[in-house]
Amino acid sequence: MLAASVEAPAGGVVLDAGCGAGAVFLCVLARLPGVRAVAVERDPELAALARGNAAMNGWSDRVEVIEGDVAEGALREGLPPCAAAVSNPPYWSGGSRPPARLRAGATHAGDLGLDAWASLLAAALGRGGRASMVLPAARLEEGLVALRRAGLGGTEVMPLWQRQGRAAKRVLLRAARTPRAPNRLLPGLVLHGEAGWTPAADAVLRGAALGWAAG
Repeated sequence: MLAASVEAPAGGVVLDAGCGAGAVFLCVLARLPGVRAVAVERDPELAALARGNAAMNGWSDRVEVIEGDVAEGALREGLPPCAAAVSNPPYWSGGSRPPARLRAGATHAGDLGLDAWASLLAAALGRGGRASMVLPAARLEEGLVALRRAGLGGTEVMPLWQRQGRAAKRVLLRAARTPRAPNRLLPGLVLHGEAGWTPAADAVLRGAALGWAAG
């Protein structure tokens, strides 16, 4: 769903901040064959896995995986202007941690807040670019504030409901370099029905865009 939030022209570059094994940028490259990806991952093991996954798909020439921390100022200086920048940042700043090291790094941010992630996304954007994040619904306000502090605004909020009638557990946020523009709450997407994926969610999984203009 995060990858489906990306809009980029042929020849454009997409940043994936905290790429892990590369699931998001791989979906972006599959849906938008004319774009390239720059991915940032601080864990060397995951960065190597992301490179390997790109190679297995025949996309090594379309992906650059950089090992680095999103909080590093020097990292931003080497990024090309990006048509889009996305992140699935670690969800939680405290509480119990999962036992596996890689799993813990993917879900728990430690001392690194959302400001660092939003700042990197904003720094990477070229003219007209948009930044997207997926967050737990409980961190919606924190995400909106972080994007605004990074100089982004006009944020579109898309709730992701597991099933009709249930509270959304995740939200997609997409913002641009328009810090004074008002935020928009979009109709959202129901993911599951009685027979599995809803038609709208299934279409996204098969390569369709999310359809932000529906709001």
